[in-house]
Amino acid sequence: MKAPVSATHGSSGAQGQPGGGARQKKTVASHQPALLSGQRVTETIRSLILSGELAPGSKIPQDTLASRFGTSRIPIREALSRLESDGLVVMQPNRGAWVAKLDLEECLEIYKIRERLEPLVFGEAVAKITDAEIDSLEALVVEMTTTDDPDTFLRLDREFHLASYQAAGMHQLGGMVERFWNSTQPYRRAFTRLIGREGNWVIHAEHKLMIDALRQRDAERAGQLLHEHIRRTRVELARHEELFLPEEAKGPDDGASAG
Repeated sequence: MKAPVSATHGSSGAQGQPGGGARQKKTVASHQPALLSGQRVTETIRSLILSGELAPGSKIPQDTLASRFGTSRIPIREALSRLESDGLVVMQPNRGAWVAKLDLEECLEIYKIRERLEPLVFGEAVAKITDAEIDSLEALVVEMTTTDDPDTFLRLDREFHLASYQAAGMHQLGGMVERFWNSTQPYRRAFTRLIGREGNWVIHAEHKLMIDALRQRDAERAGQLLHEHIRRTRVELARHEELFLPEEAKGPDDGASAG
């Protein structure tokens, strides 16, 4: 990848000193945001990256984010460190942090890896997944067919695939898969905009076939369907190198099909 005090316990303060209760409330109020900020900051920055608000290759404005969250830069740096391990951020000592960016070859390499790994996890899940879990996955597929919003579609599609792997119980491999999903998210968004809602019918049809394979407990067919599902996206992305260019390098017509 490239990068250009806990709250006071007890009531002794309130009983032993005038105004102790007020001071105790102030202590609780000042510490609760600190306790909440770590997870909140991490998840919010993750959302900003996955939604595209922080674009691939852009420098992450740590001071601006600290002001936005009403915190110091320490929780921001800690959050960015966690997101770096998730494949979403690239940090450089004494320089700052950037949203992770892939070039075309790196993205295609990741898709080729996904074509091998994800069918393996999916196939392992087939024998273990419950009927109720399949019903939940099918509900996501139905919901995807009804939305016109690309970001909603992307969220549901991600939820569908990652949830379909959980029954496999392959946590190490599952973590790798999620990291690959994180790093390719901006290019999945570009692909979705490229094909438009009219092109999504193929994706919906493939999802329904995967549900059928799960219900029939056909691990081989499920794996084959998923392999082709991922491969088709890779082939389409390979035809559009302009999606991986920096914004300033794109011509006036490069974004015409993304409406």
